[in-house]
Amino acid sequence: MVGMEDCNPTKIPMEPGLKMIKDDGTKKVDATEYRKIIGCLRYLTQTRPDLLYAVGYASRYMQDPSVTHQQAVKHILRYIKGTTNMGIHYSNKGTNALMGYSDSSFSTDQEDGKGTTGVVFYFNNKPITWLSQKQPTVALSSCEAEFMAANSAACQAVWLRGLLAEVTGMAEEKVLIQVDNKSAIALIKNPVFHGRSKHISTKFHYIRECVEAEMIKVEHVCGEEQRADVLTKALPKARFEEMRRLLGIEEIKGIKT
Repeated sequence: MVGMEDCNPTKIPMEPGLKMIKDDGTKKVDATEYRKIIGCLRYLTQTRPDLLYAVGYASRYMQDPSVTHQQAVKHILRYIKGTTNMGIHYSNKGTNALMGYSDSSFSTDQEDGKGTTGVVFYFNNKPITWLSQKQPTVALSSCEAEFMAANSAACQAVWLRGLLAEVTGMAEEKVLIQVDNKSAIALIKNPVFHGRSKHISTKFHYIRECVEAEMIKVEHVCGEEQRADVLTKALPKARFEEMRRLLGIEEIKGIKT
């Protein structure tokens, strides 16, 4: 469809540190064709969470894409060509435990200063749902950005908790959410910190109610093991490959059906 059958594959879906803006001064490209490709890529993210950040970032420019945006999309297609054998291998073994990770990037959008939320949940040690989206409001600190990301994870956790109970017939259990920012965890658990967060919209305080009601549990995880990191920013090759492995993407071969 895009004439890239013979393109050279690449190891990462997006160059680290890439910053794009809506009007970058480069030549405009066919918006309809750009949207078609983005639509196909977004469909692919339903089984390939390693593509989610790059595709989501490129999706922000569908209204009036330029050559720079088109080049970013072509880079994603080159990555896909080199990783057609990658995917998630689900099995019937593992613990029936639901666990999530939430992460965020702080003020990464050059035009409006908003960050990106990344959330991924695991069941039986395999990813079952993932999210990468631009945050709705501007955060004033990395702590606040992480707090908002954790709140998004809490909403997803409560829904998944009820869904699993309905599907499996098991009792609803407390869901563990791993966050790599200790200040955000303190903000979630300690009402004394209200003075530092009173400017944050009340809709982001839902996670506090969930913790108090013991529906979820929030714990710290080191940045090196934060599996949602790959959903919030473009990473260098070595770091990306490590995070992709932790995320649950592996080479699919020799699977018996």
